[in-house]
Parts: sequence; C-alpha cells; structure tokens
Amino acid sequence: MTNKLYNFMGLRKIATVFSAVLLLISIGSLAVNGLKLGLDFTGGSLVEVGYEQPADLNHIRGQLESAGYNDAVVQTFGSPTDILIRLGQDHDPKLGDKVVAALQDGEAQELTLRRNEFVGAQVGEELREQGGMGMLLALFMIMVYVAFRFQFKFSVGAVSALAHDVLIVLGFFSVLQLDFDLTVLAAILAVIGYSLNDTIVVADRIRENFRKVRKGTSTEIMNISLSQTLGRTLVTSLTTMLVLVALAVFGGEMIHGFAIALLVGVVIGTYSSIYVAANVLLMMNICKEDLMPPEKEEEVDERP
Repeated sequence: MTNKLYNFMGLRKIATVFSAVLLLISIGSLAVNGLKLGLDFTGGSLVEVGYEQPADLNHIRGQLESAGYNDAVVQTFGSPTDILIRLGQDHDPKLGDKVVAALQDGEAQELTLRRNEFVGAQVGEELREQGGMGMLLALFMIMVYVAFRFQFKFSVGAVSALAHDVLIVLGFFSVLQLDFDLTVLAAILAVIGYSLNDTIVVADRIRENFRKVRKGTSTEIMNISLSQTLGRTLVTSLTTMLVLVALAVFGGEMIHGFAIALLVGVVIGTYSSIYVAANVLLMMNICKEDLMPPEKEEEVDERP
C-alpha cells in the first residue's frame, strides 16, 4: 500500500462538471464550426517544387498569398530544398506552372516543378468514412476486450474515458480551426491506445485492491489504487509530453498537427484515466462482489 494517500475521488463532482463543460464546448463547436478538413479529406491539388538552396517557408507563403493562393499549406518534403504545396484548387494541369511562376518572381535561383497532382473529393470522402468507421470499430473492440479482461462495468468506464478523450481532442481542433488531416486522425487513434494503456493499469490495480483490501468503501479503494499508480502515470505522461513538445516545436509542419493532437490527447488522457474511468465505476456502484472470483463448487462423492 502506498505511503501517501490522495483523496482523488473527493474532487469527482468538480471533475464531472469540468468534463461536462469541455464536452459541451467540443460538441457545440463540432456542430457549429465543424472541423477544418485538410486536403486528404476535401480534395485539392499538390504541387512539389525543387529549390537549389534551402528555402524559407514563410517567404514562400508570403509569395503565394500575394499571388492569390490564400489557403496554401507549405511544408518541406524530405529535405529543405524540396517544398510541398497543398492547395484547395480544382484540377488545373497548368497549376504547377502558375505556382512556380509566382515563386520564381524575384528569386535568383532556378526552381523546378517536380509534381502537380490532384486529389479528388471522392477519395477524400472515402478516407473520411473509413477513418470514422475505423475509430468506432476500435472503441467497440476495446469494450469487448475490457469486458472479458476485467468486468462489464470496467469496459463501460474505459470506453467512456476514450470517447471523452477523442471528443475533446476533436473539439480542440474545431475550436481553434486547426487543419485536420490523416496525420491528426492517426494521432487520435494513438491517443486511444495511450489512454487505454493508462486506464488498464489503473483498472488492474483497482481490481487487485478490491480483492485484497478487506475493509474500506469503494471510494476509499479507488483513492488507494489511484495513489499507488500516480507515480507511474506522471512519469509516463511527462516523458511522453517532453518528446511531443520537441516534435511540435522542431518537427516541422509535416508532423505539427500530429504532435499537437497527441500532446492534447496525452494531457486529457492522463486526466480521464483518473477522473473519468474511475468516476464511471463509482456511478455504476462497483463493489467487491463484482470482482470476486467465482467460488468453485465442491465435488460431492456420491459413491456408497
């Protein structure tokens, strides 16, 4: 048993209100503003330009805005001299030449058009549907796994925490109108895995303590379990966040959205494994009887 005991569940009502406010903001923003879908989902054009020397991305964005391409997404592609430009433009075989002409103005070095492709809206729609179905299937399979691994009430708590995390990350991107593309979708699926891992560790300790601690209410056993796993939770979360902050700051625009989504997901996932999953268990009146192993029936010797 841990030497230091924290009364986590003493704040569960405040945590419930806090989560409800975040969920209302997220759902409201998703309903009103929606997501700012990237080129992967909406369709558009890709233009790849080669520079002789490392290019300044901010300067390129300014040149494109001056030429009327206000929605252009500019990022390096493999090396500082390879520039990938995403545009929400309809198909135009000469778009690449127009972009190169706009960028060549005032440049001393020679630019090379390496690619001019179009991603159709139908492809984007299929990606959007498959991504959503993949997320729902992941949540369902997680619920089945936790129900078999622990108990049905734990599966409800785990899936509630995961849905809570996903909605808040989506709401974060909706409120700030950040680009939502396939890398962000991949980050959300990674958040589900991270949050599930943390929730499973806590659930395993809760089950163990319900069977081991003879005296104590469900709330007290929750506090004991959460206090015992707090050190592991904080160390894992902080080390993960340090890496994600470095990726967000120095990783470049290609993975910026991925790093931001994971960073938000890790923070909210750490919170939900303490105050959402455990809170749902208390709301469902978890008790020792739910977690005690079934008694084996004694064999009766019917021989004379």
